[in-house]
Amino acid sequence: MTTAATVKDIVGYLDTLLDTQGIKDSSCNGLQVQGAPSVRKIGLAVDASLAAYHQAVDNGCQMLIVHHGLIWDGITHITGTTYQHVKFLLDHSLNLYAAHLPLDRHRVVGNNSQLAKILGLTNVKPAFDYHGLTIGCRGVLPRSATVAQIAQRLAAAVGGDPVILPFGKTKNRTVGVVSGGAAAELSQAIELELDCYVTGESAHQNHHQALEAGINVVYAGHYQTETVGVKAVGKTLEKKFRVSAVFLDVPTLV
Repeated sequence: MTTAATVKDIVGYLDTLLDTQGIKDSSCNGLQVQGAPSVRKIGLAVDASLAAYHQAVDNGCQMLIVHHGLIWDGITHITGTTYQHVKFLLDHSLNLYAAHLPLDRHRVVGNNSQLAKILGLTNVKPAFDYHGLTIGCRGVLPRSATVAQIAQRLAAAVGGDPVILPFGKTKNRTVGVVSGGAAAELSQAIELELDCYVTGESAHQNHHQALEAGINVVYAGHYQTETVGVKAVGKTLEKKFRVSAVFLDVPTLV
């Protein structure tokens, strides 16, 4: 049985859980647009987009929680697409909450912790520096696996069609994970002497970088690798507040 919770209570809980105010980020994390004061159903999506807003309203949601929010480094003008977003949210009393880096790095509901769980990694430790923040993790597979098997496990859980750079060991044990667009962090995976590095999307220079270092890389999709965190948040809120939560799948083509 679902119940209603106040936006104030949900936001307060999320801000504390994810430490949204204590993490420096270009995203304005937290409640970005205020809507209805009472919430019975929450939508979870990767991106703040008109498509996600429409799905949230069609599903009867009073709140939408996203990884990539609407406001980055503040709003300077409410015109064009920004106006369209804000107007739709206000017209439909839809609360919009964003959690970017706080959701990447959280050790339970975070994108990278969830990906490590999918892979069954043990001895998981925080790893990978991003502007002074540790955002990813590293761990050990319980049994050796080929890079193709690692990619298959990810695809089975999050969808998509992973791209592989098969330039390392035939059998992998140590794996590093950074969700989303973390091609640049490949250099840190090499320094850590990991067998395999998993991230969302690639960069041109990664090919020769990985080849010359002898490391396997799996690009499991920027969108796909960042669906897992919001899904975990939804399950947490269902349990905490007894509200209903639904994942809104709005995949991107890049």
